Amino acid sequence: MKYTFTFFQYTTLLILLLLTSCTTTTNSEKKDIDFTTTFEKSKGTETPTYQEVISYYKKLADAYPQIHLQEIGMTDSGFPLHVISLHDSNETRFDQLRKTKRILLINNGIHPGESDGIDATILLYRDIVQGKIPFPKHTALVTIPIYNIGGSLNRNSTSRTNQNGPKSYGFRGNARNFDLNRDFIKNDTKNSQAFSEVFHLVQPDVFIDNHVSNGADYQYTLTHLFTQHNKLGGPLGTYLHQEIQPTLTSLLEEKKWDITPYVNVWGQTPDKGFTQFMDHPRYSTGYTTLWNTLGMMIETHMLKPYKQRVEGTYELMKSMIDIIENDPKKIKQLREQAFSYFDKQTTYPIQWKIDTTRHSTFLFKGYEGKRIPSTLTQGTRLKYYREQPYQKEITYRDYFIPSKQVTIPAFYVIPQGWWRITDALKRNQVAYQRLSKDTTITVETYKIQSYKTRNSPYEGHYLHYDTQVSKKENTMTFRKGDYLIPTAQKAIRYIIEVLEPEAPDSFFNWNYLDTILQQKEGFSPYVWEDKAIELLEKHPELKARFIEKQKDTSFRKNSYRQLDWLHKQSSNYEKAHMKYPIYRILR
Repeated sequence: MKYTFTFFQYTTLLILLLLTSCTTTTNSEKKDIDFTTTFEKSKGTETPTYQEVISYYKKLADAYPQIHLQEIGMTDSGFPLHVISLHDSNETRFDQLRKTKRILLINNGIHPGESDGIDATILLYRDIVQGKIPFPKHTALVTIPIYNIGGSLNRNSTSRTNQNGPKSYGFRGNARNFDLNRDFIKNDTKNSQAFSEVFHLVQPDVFIDNHVSNGADYQYTLTHLFTQHNKLGGPLGTYLHQEIQPTLTSLLEEKKWDITPYVNVWGQTPDKGFTQFMDHPRYSTGYTTLWNTLGMMIETHMLKPYKQRVEGTYELMKSMIDIIENDPKKIKQLREQAFSYFDKQTTYPIQWKIDTTRHSTFLFKGYEGKRIPSTLTQGTRLKYYREQPYQKEITYRDYFIPSKQVTIPAFYVIPQGWWRITDALKRNQVAYQRLSKDTTITVETYKIQSYKTRNSPYEGHYLHYDTQVSKKENTMTFRKGDYLIPTAQKAIRYIIEVLEPEAPDSFFNWNYLDTILQQKEGFSPYVWEDKAIELLEKHPELKARFIEKQKDTSFRKNSYRQLDWLHKQSSNYEKAHMKYPIYRILR
């Protein structure tokens, strides 16, 4: 029998054939794909290149519809950041995904020589979609597979002097030689600007940044560096300290993986105890904390074999997923409460110090270390003796208290000329208004009274510290287009940390406003001295103060210093010098 097809039937058949050929990889085809990783093929001695990492994730995404790959933002290397999600929802929009899932963001390769997390996360993703690990019901995973792409491309086998494998790896500095784990708040690099875009798009509940430690020698492969719980604050900080941290330790102990707090000692042995690392907003977890994300760094021990470090990182991330799976509602509730916490507060802590009245103790597993004569330098050196392991009860100083607080203003006012600052605020999703007309406002003003500056460059800056300000109330007229930044918003912590000059990682301390520190107009002593005499004759109270200051011998012997002091008391002295150009409207 001869069959004839109508045009409609022919077209329908063609479409069905095309659809069949374009469907997701079948189970039989998946079996033919080799998902063995570089790490596994090398028996735990090698880590893949950047190109191999991205290629592997693309292969996984092609085979498994639960994996979604995106390119977001650009880095200094000229390559975009890749963001790879894993979840069982058909929803790909993060704002919708957040309604039903808690989101875990995993950052890898910020220091590409510390590649443990790169390999561990690849294994984690593969094992979840292949059913080797139960698929998370309440958790969506998101990873940046390699954050420092430029450093990853700068591959070598020698720069990690203290590290035991892998055979070759990336370099710590990025394409412009920045250490990216000092750049989160200052945003000098395209990498950190892209991270801001990713972070605010994803809005993770929990954040893990994978690292390898430096410093002392001890028995542990795994150490944890949680964001400082007092600084995180409130019930959320208590939950991190009293529930997540001990639960993680217990889960790992059940798997025969010991873990200790990050061993924060340099040039000495840890048996005397140590202090929790304070993660200021320059660091990844200090930055994510500003939006009440539960953050931690995994720090594997540099001297342990690479295979062991990767396996430990893998198990720790699995345990963190278990914690999220068991507590999704509580994590959501506590984070929501944290965002409204500062609505009820009148002050905000901007500097911290160790609380000497409280500490924790735990059994630490270390190696005996001694200072012995050096055969190389003729001084002494530290040597650890692995044949002499010990377990000792040590003091861990993990409680901090505020050492300086500021009154939370209702608004900050930023003149539009300081566009670098307003651009950074915009990148971080800060809500703002712009004045619709010239407006006179009563504001609190700061004057920089003193500050210290590093003598050597630090991450592209000569960083200020120990900044001190004086305060004054003034009525000022601001121009149409100037920025009004309300503090009643989710970004309140970020706003205060960057705009309060005394905060350690403020934009002032990172040199965003150094032009105010340089006097633009001066005086010629031979001209000013005649005018200064007239000034003293007109103002007897100033003359009395001048005579009093001359009792100081060093002041009296320095004629320029005396003229400069008088100039600063006169109307000739420029008002912008040392005047902080961001203003506060109090509640």
